[in-house]
Amino acid sequence: MSDVISWANSIIWSPALVYLCLAVGVFFTIRTRLVQVRQLPEMFRQTFRGTRSADGVSSFQALAMSLSGRVGTGNIAGVATAIAFGGPGAVFWMWTVAFLGASTSFIESTLGQVYKERDRDTGEYRGGPAYYLAKAFRHTRARGLFNVYASVFAFVSVLALALFMPGVQANGMAAAIDHAWGVEPWVTGVGIVIVLGFIILGGVKRIANFTSIVVPFMAIVYILLAIVIVFVNAHMIGDVLSLIFSSAFGLNATFGAIVGSAVEWGVKRGIYSNEAGQGTGPHAAAAAEVSHPAKQGLVQAGAVYIDTLFVCSATAFMILSTGMYRVFANGAEDGPVLHEGAGGLSKTVAVGPGFAQAGFDTLMPGLGATFIAVSLAFFAFTTIVAYYYMAETNLKFLLAKVPDAGARSVVLRIMQAALLVACVFGATTTATDAWALGDIGVGLMAWLNIVAVLILQRPALAALRDFERQRKSGLDPQFDPTLLGIRGASYWEERLVRT
Repeated sequence: MSDVISWANSIIWSPALVYLCLAVGVFFTIRTRLVQVRQLPEMFRQTFRGTRSADGVSSFQALAMSLSGRVGTGNIAGVATAIAFGGPGAVFWMWTVAFLGASTSFIESTLGQVYKERDRDTGEYRGGPAYYLAKAFRHTRARGLFNVYASVFAFVSVLALALFMPGVQANGMAAAIDHAWGVEPWVTGVGIVIVLGFIILGGVKRIANFTSIVVPFMAIVYILLAIVIVFVNAHMIGDVLSLIFSSAFGLNATFGAIVGSAVEWGVKRGIYSNEAGQGTGPHAAAAAEVSHPAKQGLVQAGAVYIDTLFVCSATAFMILSTGMYRVFANGAEDGPVLHEGAGGLSKTVAVGPGFAQAGFDTLMPGLGATFIAVSLAFFAFTTIVAYYYMAETNLKFLLAKVPDAGARSVVLRIMQAALLVACVFGATTTATDAWALGDIGVGLMAWLNIVAVLILQRPALAALRDFERQRKSGLDPQFDPTLLGIRGASYWEERLVRT
């Protein structure tokens, strides 16, 4: 089974997907005229502008939901893995894919808002790639083809978000807790199931309330303590930056042979962490109550920066400045050690959270394992919660034509049970298999969504121009799809009638 998983992962995450992610980021950076730079102040201004309603969450809550999916094991174990198999240069490519991916995130998240709709069972807003694929072409002769495409995306997303990707988070959490306190992984898995069951049964509002409190608090604490470690090792900052940039372009003799691995692992782990282009961000974006889709598109673009440029960078600098890492050749932990960091990392520390735990120990000996375990527990848990919400959204799409509410409820309960089982499996399986399954889920969604946003870019670009025009006129932007020639935006059309 491990061989099959590894083979499928290598096919999906071929160099084609790595360079496609970068190329699409460059393309949308040009098409949006550097929206991720020009509208940087607006990204953070809009984060605190929207207010929640009976049907939707606030912009900040939607951001927290999105960040809960982005900030997880990838920000700690994922960064360590990228450095271990791609060298320090992988960090540069994580930054690159975040900068370019912010424009992609704007496009996909704006589309999520444009084509959102109300859940017929709860009245809450729902949206995402499956929704915008189906609704954007509803009035064209190609609607049948895109309905199939939408259903394929929704089905793949349910598999990825409910079965493949939660295992990575559970595995990272279990490994860190086991290292810190000696708790058996299966015990951690059962604990996840108990707490997660309570959260997900409460619906999107409980999810939003939970993540809006936990995610910002833990992210701030984690970043601040990581910054303290960097300041303690301030004399190393120049050396760390030099190491990252020289390794990224093959200028460092030690890492020159793995410059291709730096790109591959940097992009792969960057996408896994910030999710730009993966198609997950639009689900949280669609849940927000805003007056114009571009507002939430900008908020979600800012989330990419928060995830990678802040949280991932904090982990990277903590690991590299303390020298608590090692780099392996051939992209595998059983390969020869290409380089050993100067921090004296114990030979027993496996690739993953242990690198960050050892780095933190240099500041407060004996507390590194506990701090990283607690941080990872909160990050990973909130990510699993976000995965559930997105899986539920796609399942609702697939069940849209099922008239019996009872039948829909049964299918939903089956998916919830499957996700809980996946968490226990992930907590108790090997890290290699858990990460490979997670990468398969991310890769499948990315392939399908990137093609979708390339086809559907026009409504998002029109929304951006409309938003900027109204802002330039001193107005609070209001969205009217009919003026922009956008069809299929049924929620916004109904909103115009009501107002």
